[in-house]
Formats: sequence, C-alpha cells, structure tokens
Amino acid sequence: MKKASDPSGFSVSDLLGLGQQSARKSYYRELSVRLEELEVERNRYKWLFENALHGIFQASLSGKLRAANPALAAMLGDASVAQTLRRCERFDALFTQPSAGQALREALLHQGHVTGQTTWLQGEEGQQVPVAITLIRKPAELMGEEDLIEGFVADITERERARQRLEALNANLEARVAERTQELERLNEALVAARDAAEFANQSKDRYLAAASHDLLQPMNAARLLVASLQERLTDHDDLALVESVQNSLEGAEAILSDLLDISRLDHGQVQPHLRHFKLDDILSSLADEFAPVAQRKGLTLRYVPCHQAVTSDPYLLSRIVRNFLANACRYTQRGGICLGARRQANDTLAIQVVDSGIGIPESEYRRIFREFHQLNVRRARDRQGVGLGLAIVERLSQRLEHPLSVRSVPEKGSCFAVQVPRASGVSFSQASTPASLPALEAEFEGLRILVMDNEPTILDGMERLLSTWQIRCDTALDMAAATACQEAPNILLVDLHLDDDLTGLDAIRYLRKHWHDPRLPAAILSADRSEHWQRRLRHAGVPLLNKPIRPGKLRALLRSLLNG
Repeated sequence: MKKASDPSGFSVSDLLGLGQQSARKSYYRELSVRLEELEVERNRYKWLFENALHGIFQASLSGKLRAANPALAAMLGDASVAQTLRRCERFDALFTQPSAGQALREALLHQGHVTGQTTWLQGEEGQQVPVAITLIRKPAELMGEEDLIEGFVADITERERARQRLEALNANLEARVAERTQELERLNEALVAARDAAEFANQSKDRYLAAASHDLLQPMNAARLLVASLQERLTDHDDLALVESVQNSLEGAEAILSDLLDISRLDHGQVQPHLRHFKLDDILSSLADEFAPVAQRKGLTLRYVPCHQAVTSDPYLLSRIVRNFLANACRYTQRGGICLGARRQANDTLAIQVVDSGIGIPESEYRRIFREFHQLNVRRARDRQGVGLGLAIVERLSQRLEHPLSVRSVPEKGSCFAVQVPRASGVSFSQASTPASLPALEAEFEGLRILVMDNEPTILDGMERLLSTWQIRCDTALDMAAATACQEAPNILLVDLHLDDDLTGLDAIRYLRKHWHDPRLPAAILSADRSEHWQRRLRHAGVPLLNKPIRPGKLRALLRSLLNG
C-alpha cells in the first residue's frame, strides 16, 4: 500500500472521505441520519415482531430456533418467549411430529418458500395446536453466517373446530340418512311384499276369472247354438217370442262374461296390438253381415257403405271397437236405422262411423259414457242392459291402438260414434264389387259339407242342428278317430282349440289336412280361450279364430270368409 505522503496513492482515510477534517464533518452528518433511520426501522420491526397477532419465529437453516415472538408463545401455551426457546431449542421441536418439520424445511430448501401449509404445533402441556404456517428463506446479513428460516404462524383452532363440528354434523347426518335409508328399505320391502301379494291375488283372480269364464262359456255356447237352431225351425209367433227371450238372456250373460274378461286383460296389459295393412272392407262387411239379422229382428234397417281403402291397424281389435258401436246402436235404437261406413279425413286418416237414429246422448254425458259400469237412462234395474263395460273397453282399445275416438249426438235424434284409423299409404287392394244383397242362406250354403270337432257333445249337437237349418251337411267328431272315420272329405273344418288327450285344434287341423291330402283345406278354430298367447299363435299359423259363445251371424260371416278365401 502507498504511504500517506506518496502523492500518487490514497490512504484508507482518503477513500472513506475522512482524510480531511471538513470531509469528516460532512460524512458524519449523513451517517448519523442514516443510523437514526436504521434504528427507527429496527424499533418498528421489533415492535411489530413483539406485538404481531400471528406467531413469528426465526431459526437457522441448520435447525436451531433463534427467536420467537410473544404471540407464538401464547399460541403454544408458554408463559414467555424464553420458555418457548428453552422448550423448543430446535425448529423441529415446534411440531407435534418432528417429521413434519423436516418435510417443511426440505420443501423450503427445494422451493424457496412454503405458503399456507396446514400442520400441528406442540403446545406446552402436550396440546396440539392446528396452524397455517408460511416459511421464507432469508439470506444471512453478515458474511460467514448461514441463511435463516423465518416463519409466520396463524392459529386456525376455530377453523379446525368448525371443520370438526362440520364433520361430526356430516357424520350425524350420514348416520341419520343411513337410518332413514334402512327404514325406507324396510318399508319398500314391506311395500314390495304387499305389491307381490296384491299382484298374486290379481293373477289368481284373473286365472280364476279366465277359467270360470271358459267353463261358463262352453255350456253357454251349446245353449246358444241350440236356441239359434230352434229359432230358425219354429214358425209359431208365440214360440219364436219365447225363444228370442231366451236368446236375449243368453246374449246378455255372454256379454257380461266377455266384458269382464276383456276389461281384466286390458287393465293388466295382456292385450297388445299387432298392426298390419288390410282392406277395411274385410272387417266392415263381416260386421255388417253379423248385425244385419240383429237389426232386422228389431225392425231396423242396417245400411253398409263399402270402403275399399287400405288401413294400418290390428283387424281383431279394430273389429272389437266397431262391433261395440254397432251393438250399442242396435240396443239403443227403437226405430229408424243404422248406417256403417267410413269417411276420409284431412289428416290422412279414415273415420269409421256408426250412425243411428236412436235416443241420443246429451253433450254433458260424452265423457261419462266411457266410464266403467255407466249406462244412460238407467233408473230401474229392469232397464239395465249388460254391466256398462262396452265403451270402457272401446276406450282402452283405442288407446292401445292410438286410434282417436269421437262422439256426436243430438238427444232424441241419434248419435254418431267414430274411430280414426291411419290409411296405409302406398298399399292398394283390388276393389271387388260388394253384392247389394246377400243371397238366401239356403242357396248360399246348400250342399256344403263341414266337419265340426269338439270334445263337448252338447256343442256338437247344437252345431249340427244349427248348420242343418242352413242346409249344410254336418259331420261331428269328439276325437281324432271319429274325425278320420268320415268317409268324405269336408269343405270346411271347424275345430275346438283344446281337445282331449292334450291335443290342440292346430294339431288336429294339420293332421286332417294331411289325412285328406289337402294342405289348403279351409279351417277355423272355435274356442272360449281368449288369451293373447293363442291369438298370436293362430295369427302366425293363418287360422281364423271365432270366440265362443258362437253367434250365428258371426258364424255365417266366417263361413263366407273361408269359402271366398
């Protein structure tokens, strides 16, 4: 180093500005001001450190706890800061689990800071204090010292208590929910058991109703056949009136049984539509043939306007709807006539209409007539006809088919019941001319030979008597042996569905067609079984079904269909 007297060099005093007295005086004033500012800042920091609401501590990077503020001591339950420093000589000792302190220090070294970390500090009496801690790394102020860890601690005891209360509340709620769920499950099990019991009772009721209806319809069928045969043989007016009364009673009983069975099947979803394209005249002409004698007996005229349009529907269910319209028209019309036909609608549908000149219906009754067991103008028991289920069945069938119903009526003038059916677009049928009047029954069926196969002798007797009045040669058979014993092949087979020895009518038809070497021999099934299962099987086999009890008009229509098919 140069000497002070060396003009080309500077001494330490010169470099600090203390080489001359005037310079020393000037820098001393500035240094004094700066020292005062530093002292103020230090006092302010000390005041903040000692009076801060949150805990603050300082530790060396090696882990020695160097300082703490009163807030941290109070937070940990220590009487003074000195007690905290004695109890926790190292940084890790602050924590309930030393490994937590080590993990925080490693995170600080790796990231440079730790913000808002939730952890637990160890209190003076062993209590655990939940805190949110923030750590920063502070560089050493003097050369040779190691970096410091400064920590800022917020007591979150209340937040933790709230969290614990919330967890306890949630646990309580979950327990209550679990308890209520178990209670609901028990109730559901009880409801399921009650529902199953009710369904079993309903199924038992349905099975009983179906079995009872079948067993009742069988003898009723025989009775109606015998009465119909007697009706066509008698000529005396008094005897005919008596037979007609018996026939009407049988028809009423049959209608009640059929309606009860049908409404039960509809309510239990056992009736499903099978839509297809067909010519509307195929069912309307048969219905006109069926009800023409009924209208004639009451002195009414039944006019049918042929319709050769193709529609999309279930022909069997649609026939049920129109048949009910015709039955009501015949029942409630005392004079005048009935017209059956179809009108084209603007929405590409056909409205099948049954118009009568009967008693009419007030507009206020339009909805009520479709309710179960509701009949118009019934004030006395002797005025009641049936049980009032016909239109209720019609409404359910229309809903299954999605065919809207409509009613127009004027009291004492007549009514018009209609059902809308979608037209089958792109489908056409040949418009064969419909004869203006049907030929006489004697000429129509003269010489026809029919084999009737049934396991009920009374039904065979009734069928033989009825068909003979139509000049039809009728062979009867109780079983397959009697059927194959016939010397001459019949023109038509009429076979019961459920025969003896577990033989079905379909099996019998197949066997007899093979026996007479005629796979196209016309045949139909006669049965009181109205189950959807058998209706579906017979449709698939292409064999018509005529439900018992057999009405003469429907039987005539069936025979015409088989002969023209």
